Amino acid sequence: MPASNAQQSAPAIGRRKQIVGEVVSNRMTKTIVVEVVRKKSHAFYGRVVSKAKKFYAHDEKNEAHIGDVVRLEETRPLSKLKRWRLTAIVRRSALTPDTTAGEVRA
Repeated sequence: MPASNAQQSAPAIGRRKQIVGEVVSNRMTKTIVVEVVRKKSHAFYGRVVSKAKKFYAHDEKNEAHIGDVVRLEETRPLSKLKRWRLTAIVRRSALTPDTTAGEVRA
């Protein structure tokens, strides 16, 4: 078999999907829930329709807070629901987290 055939049969390495959304929950340890809103024009009526979906993502350092806009990247399954990983915080929320010094986050 020629070497050129071996190069053609190798699968192309694809890029991982990335999405941007707003954090709606960070109450779990190392996990955030991100809501992504997609807006699309209706095919027949032309009206803009919003469609929201929630994604569970892995946040290793617990650095994202509710209201933050974050970027997620697709990854291998980490649990029953987690298929995404936090890569960057695009914009911090104007609200500060309402935890006090004595309170422990569960």
